[in-house]
Amino acid sequence: MIEDDFYATVKLKTGEEIFAKVAPSDENGETLLLITNPVTVSEVRTRNGTGYKLEQWLKTSKEDIFILNMDDVLTLSESKNIQMISMYQSYIRNTGDFNDSPGIRRKINRKMGYISNINDAKEILEKLFNNS
Repeated sequence: MIEDDFYATVKLKTGEEIFAKVAPSDENGETLLLITNPVTVSEVRTRNGTGYKLEQWLKTSKEDIFILNMDDVLTLSESKNIQMISMYQSYIRNTGDFNDSPGIRRKINRKMGYISNINDAKEILEKLFNNS
């Protein structure tokens, strides 16, 4: 029997932390979690403040649904954070299918973040280094 799904942060006993759409399932008295399109979230500091970077959890897998045994889960926290959920949904939508081949390149645009040329980036990095 599958319950309603929800968005959650899952901390695994291995130390990994993932964000995904989660659906608990009871199979023969054992609780399993079906997680859809799991991502890792990294905090990124920029000169404009703090942001977040989402990446596919398992980079070499073409699957988008995984089954976790609750024995492998340290903690689970349902997310009601609209900003995080929107960012996650946007990431899933913009990456299209998780089954994309690594060789497929997407066109770079300003919505993806700051775009710079090598000389400007070098100058900014040298200033940061010299001021630290």
